[in-house]
Amino acid sequence: MIIVMKNQATEKQIENVINWIESIGYKAHPSRGVQRTIIGAVGDQRDKTALKYAESLPGVEKTMPILKPYKLASRESHEGNTIVSVGPIPIGGPEFIVMAGPCSIESEEQLLESAYIVKKGGAQILRGGAYKPRTSPYSFQGMEEEGLKLLEQVRLRTSMPVVTEVVNPADVDLVESYADMLQIGARNVQNFALLKKVGQSRKPVLLKRGMMTTIEELLMSAEYVLSSGNPNVILCERGIRTFETTTRNTLDLSAVPVLKGLTHLPVVVDPSHAAGHWKLVIPLSRAAVAVGADGLIVEVHPRPEMAVSDGMQSLKPEKFYQLMDELRAIASAMRH
Repeated sequence: MIIVMKNQATEKQIENVINWIESIGYKAHPSRGVQRTIIGAVGDQRDKTALKYAESLPGVEKTMPILKPYKLASRESHEGNTIVSVGPIPIGGPEFIVMAGPCSIESEEQLLESAYIVKKGGAQILRGGAYKPRTSPYSFQGMEEEGLKLLEQVRLRTSMPVVTEVVNPADVDLVESYADMLQIGARNVQNFALLKKVGQSRKPVLLKRGMMTTIEELLMSAEYVLSSGNPNVILCERGIRTFETTTRNTLDLSAVPVLKGLTHLPVVVDPSHAAGHWKLVIPLSRAAVAVGADGLIVEVHPRPEMAVSDGMQSLKPEKFYQLMDELRAIASAMRH
């Protein structure tokens, strides 16, 4: 249920409504807009008739049912677009944001060189994986905590916020202590214990769509994080599995405008994992800007031929610089 407060509702009236919602066993999720405050009341749906009483409370204009199953992620529950801050970088606002770096952290030298490349090109956030869920147990699984320590060192030396993946609920507190944003990868999009755990985190969450996940299922996964108390979720389209085999996955660019219509959360695109080959990353990135994505997360490596994971889809420095030049041109043209 959504409780819409009157334009002139006081802070005391808003606080009283929040306290009342919680007193009858629901969680209150206020959203303060420019014009008015909307309060989402989320909880057990079996007996929601009591919420209608809210219309008699001082300062309340009306109540409305939330029709979507994803209550907090829906546009019904939130006025305007959510802007998520990753360190000092806002995602979801007017600026197109690029997160870039290697798939896996391999060494201090490799990570530092990658960071300087992506920063020189104009990327605002550094990505790098310390924990790598791989299809084969014999593939490189990441440097784990040692990789996180390297990530922190490079963050301090470059002043770039960092995003890295967490794959186990038991590791969330550790990863959170090093990262500016926690990435939930495609294989963990429906790991509900992990989603609840990062929902208790203070850090933003980058939630990737699973390779077999519908848009509604992605939003329901976001709902787990939001309902656990973390309002800072960024959705990521990274390709879905189809019958097509010429690319690693099929990038569903239609998901970007669809999500923009359904949710207030920011939406970014990962063309690297969708394509599986560096030659396709630049054209898919151009398209991501054109359909209205809030940003990109791309893989960049100083020497992709020597990468321990996903070298084929990683951009070399000169290709990354080309990508950034083209993105700036497209973004500028769209603003005008």
